[in-house]
Amino acid sequence: MKKKILIEASGGLTAGYLIKCIQASGYKCVASDINNDSLGKLLADEFVIVPKSKDKILWKKIETIINKLKIDIIIPSLDETLVEWSRRKSYFENKYKVHIIISDIKTINICNDKWLTYKFFKEIGIPTPNTSLEQKFKLIKPRQGRGSKNIMITKEAINMKKMISQELLKGKEVTIDIFCDVNNSPIYIIPRERTLVIDGKSVDGKVIKNSLITKYVKIICKNLKFVGPINMQCFILQNKSIKFFEINPRIGGGMALGFAASENWIPLIQKNLINKNKIVPKKIQYGLNMKRFYVEKFV
Repeated sequence: MKKKILIEASGGLTAGYLIKCIQASGYKCVASDINNDSLGKLLADEFVIVPKSKDKILWKKIETIINKLKIDIIIPSLDETLVEWSRRKSYFENKYKVHIIISDIKTINICNDKWLTYKFFKEIGIPTPNTSLEQKFKLIKPRQGRGSKNIMITKEAINMKKMISQELLKGKEVTIDIFCDVNNSPIYIIPRERTLVIDGKSVDGKVIKNSLITKYVKIICKNLKFVGPINMQCFILQNKSIKFFEINPRIGGGMALGFAASENWIPLIQKNLINKNKIVPKKIQYGLNMKRFYVEKFV
């Protein structure tokens, strides 16, 4: 019998690649979403509707799904649920023998809060944009949020509650796909230039080689414990210096390019994070380009 992997937010435009990678690895994909019209329902092997992230019955529903469908692995991907997945990790693993691919709460809390991320970067010597809780800079971001939602560039006075202001940088925006093994060592560090971004999603990218980025990623991973696939974001400035500004402690929508430039990372979860076997990384295909397009599904 095939093992089952549960994923979240399967209605997103980038969810298809993850579903296909799971199926290509010999697993059944159980997709979840708050909407019955989700694309995940059409692509996955099984589909379940879940309540919204702030609904009080969400975690009781999740527990029922885990037990009823005999889920083997869970790959959280929704920023709003990461803390609660991490908090319940030991409970679910001990009771249902399900493996949840999530970092610990300390890591999640730092990465989910852009102010705490900034302070963490400063403490360990990672170059990062100047940031303030006051409106000192014209780039305004929510302390917690994903994609480009509620990010603005303005000099007009706004309410800074739960917001930060940040130095506006000019340069190439880069996302780094990273797979951290059971010993918190980054097995893959794959920078990809985001050459076209729509609604915070990378739809056009290129794998690049940058030794300085690799050096900084190793320092970050040495100082904060990560589990499995994560991604970080930085800018390469015009003078070739690097400034990091974000860590996403989860699988990302643009990781299709990171997978394609190395290998399918889904089997690595079972091989290394669960079975504790050593990973021998493949050669990274630097220069590989990704072009994304819409594909229709008629039902």
